[in-house]
Parts: sequence; structure tokens; C-alpha cells
Amino acid sequence: MRVSEIFEAKKSKGKPILSFEIFPPKKEEALKNIDATLERLCDLHPDFISVTFGAGGSTADNRTVEIAKKIKNNYGVEPIVHLTCLHYGKEEINEILTQLKEAEIENILALRGDVNPNVPMKHDFKYANELVEFIKSQGDFHISGACYPETHLEAVDAITDIHNLKKKVDAGASHLISQLFFDNEAFYRFYEKTRIAGINVPVEAGIMPVTNKAQIERMVNTCGASLPRKFERILHKYEENKEALFDAGMAYAINQIVDLIANDVEGIHIFTMNNPKVAGRICDGIKNLI
Repeated sequence: MRVSEIFEAKKSKGKPILSFEIFPPKKEEALKNIDATLERLCDLHPDFISVTFGAGGSTADNRTVEIAKKIKNNYGVEPIVHLTCLHYGKEEINEILTQLKEAEIENILALRGDVNPNVPMKHDFKYANELVEFIKSQGDFHISGACYPETHLEAVDAITDIHNLKKKVDAGASHLISQLFFDNEAFYRFYEKTRIAGINVPVEAGIMPVTNKAQIERMVNTCGASLPRKFERILHKYEENKEALFDAGMAYAINQIVDLIANDVEGIHIFTMNNPKVAGRICDGIKNLI
């Protein structure tokens, strides 16, 4: 099922989308145990699960596609495959698209991807909108895109960032998933700007639950999300108490989601970090809202 059809079905029920993100484990042993993770996540009944995509490596040995096939065929949940282009040429991208067609996977999250200093960049694609255009030319895929509520770190300014996002949607992206954020007001301001700019596709709010301080600091440095004072107080107070920080982090994420749903957000996308306990705690906290 295409993501746009899932949105229509949930909209008719007056409910927002709930989706998860997972990543292919790098270690072989963890990869062998991915079924246990997938089973527990799929038991929570997400509307879809997105699978991240690494920069570089052989397209013939693509764990992303293999895991997406498991999600679809073994667990009956729709997958979205992340596809990055900064380190891949058109021929390599087309090879992956062929794999997706053969697996009857029709949903793709088209991304530029982050620079990996250990992998040479290719020059067929410079921006995500170029990848969206190419995917559109190669088959009947449903294409999603990423967005940044607090502006992409490499953008000249917020206006330019919205302008570039409009290019991505005009190229064929029919759904957007936001980068993580901890301040809902930042998301609401961003959402209003998208509508003013004529971006009328569904926008899912990306939520990163806190499990440890180092993880959050690393992610914030990567994506530029701001930390509200109340969130900083949680990190400071519980940074030496792993269990307390986990509980406080889950409570903060659940409160974020409750507020987002109360303000009619179109979808919630949880960055699970492959941790079913995180997803389970959040789903239990919002089970009557979704």
C-alpha cells in the first residue's frame, strides 16, 4: 500500500499516522537478531516502518532492502526504504530501484544523505529534489522527503530552506517526515510556513525519545535541533542516573506527542533506535490517541 493511501485511510477515521524508523545493524550478529526486533515493533501496529540507508557500500549487498522485504512479507507492515544519493550514481540508484520493483516495495524516502569522508562522492545528484525527479522517471513509486523544522544546517537561511523544500515537493515528493525536534512550537511555526509556501503534502513530526545524554548531544550536533530549558533541566538532573533519564525521556516524548496530536498533527514518526522498549513505552502512553 502506498503511503498516500495510508494517510487517506487514517484521515477518514480522524486519526494521525504512527510510524517507526529502524536502521540495519552493522554487526552480523545483530543482523541475525533483527527478526526479534521487527516482531516486537510490528506487534505495536505501526502504519509503516522506514529503514535507513547507509552511505557507500555494495548495492548488491543491501541490508536496507532485505530488511524492508522482511517487514512487508513476514510481518505485513508497509516499509519505506530510505535512499540517499550523494555517494551513488544513476546506475547504482537504478539498480536499487530494480530491487525494490522486484520486491514490490513502492514507498521510498528520497534523501541527499550526509557527507561521509570515508566514501567518495558521486556527481550525478547534488540535491534530494534531483533524486526525486530521477525516481519519478524510473517507475511508479510513492516518494517521501525529509524536512527540517529548525532549518537545515547547510541552508543559507530559513526562507531558502523552505524554498528548497518546495522544489522537492514540486519534483514529486508526496509526504514529508521531519527531522527530530524537542520544541513543538518550532514545529508549528515551520508547518505554518510550509502552508504559506504552497507545500500542501502531509508532514509527519519526527520524535526522538531520550535514552541517554550522549546520544542526544550527538544528534543535536548533527541536525541542529534546539533544546528547550525544561528539556535541558531533565538532562542535567538525571544524566548520572540511566534509569531515571530513560523514564524522564519517555515522559517528555509522550507529552510532546500528546500536544502534537491535540494540535491535529498529521503523523508521528518515532526514531526507535532499534529499541522496541522505547517504542512500546510510547505506544502504551498514547494508545487511546492513535
